[in-house]
Amino acid sequence: MSQLLIRLSKLSSRNNNVFIHKCVRLFSTGPYLTLGTRVQEVLPSGCKTGDVLLFDPAKEEIVTLQGKTIPKELKDEELIGASHGWSFFYDRSDRTVRISDIFNPFASKSNPTVIPLPRLTDLPCEQIEQVCNVAMSSSSPLGDEDCVVAIKFSGRQLSLCKLGRDLEWSNILTTSHCCENSYVMYSKIYKRLYLLSRGGNHLLSYHLNSTTYVNPKHDELVYRDHPELDQSEWEILSLCSRREYLVESSSSDERYVVKWYAHGSYSSVLNGIDYKTKRFMVFSVEETTEGKFMCYTEDLGDMCIFIASNEAFCIPASSCPGLKPSTIYFMGHGFGSYDLTTGDTHQFEAPGGIITTPYWLPPFSM
Repeated sequence: MSQLLIRLSKLSSRNNNVFIHKCVRLFSTGPYLTLGTRVQEVLPSGCKTGDVLLFDPAKEEIVTLQGKTIPKELKDEELIGASHGWSFFYDRSDRTVRISDIFNPFASKSNPTVIPLPRLTDLPCEQIEQVCNVAMSSSSPLGDEDCVVAIKFSGRQLSLCKLGRDLEWSNILTTSHCCENSYVMYSKIYKRLYLLSRGGNHLLSYHLNSTTYVNPKHDELVYRDHPELDQSEWEILSLCSRREYLVESSSSDERYVVKWYAHGSYSSVLNGIDYKTKRFMVFSVEETTEGKFMCYTEDLGDMCIFIASNEAFCIPASSCPGLKPSTIYFMGHGFGSYDLTTGDTHQFEAPGGIITTPYWLPPFSM
């Protein structure tokens, strides 16, 4: 877990008025961002004990889960993604994948759940062993033999495994090169895995009842509306890096396509490109007598969206005091929130420096 852990020795004085340490003693939580762990002790068994650190975007505080045991199975593994609050770890030396609830505030402190998955098989020679994101078809992998885990790699490979049934991964080379760096999303409504193409004009999907995954469904997305911007603004956006995400509401059948525009410039501090978020655009699916269209919107009602290198999700803002409706909480090209109604960006200050393994986790409950 050495690549996962961010040893936050202490918060600087300039952060002390922004980030507050607290212990969780609640029956439900809001969404959190993973920050890592702070090791306190190495046990003779090979396990470690320490604090799990999370970020609460509603209060802009650090949440500390004290006295957590870090299983020895995870000590040298890399955090590669999160789905439904479960974290996915990968050991590059033997290609082992494990799922754990170590970041769940209500999980066992002394014995976190660790679920081993089959070892990943070798990637085709042209593929890059870099994970875009992971997705899971169930809110919990425990006791659900129909739960499917999906890992999307950079490039065309999508690897699937049905927990409790499959002894090896099913590797798929997606049929479209435009999905090479796409994020995978599972739809509870349609029981399918979706990949959104670059530019957001096509959807590729696989039904989980399939045994071969050789005949994916292709859908073309037609965009009817766009925001009214000056030509100069469109020119600025044309120079930006852009990412597209497909998001499904947790409480309704609403689906959204989110386009994230960020402008990059060289930073001598980072010795690389520093990206600043310029704009988000959100399009909702609307059915008309002429067919389905993607319609631009700045009003998500009570919903807010969470985007990072995890399976994107959206929840009602009213479910967690402090969250703002029609707002996107983001981590990647910057760290903050974006108000769709005003276009204003609020930057969060990264605690203890650069966050290397940030994934949003949906609210937890007992």
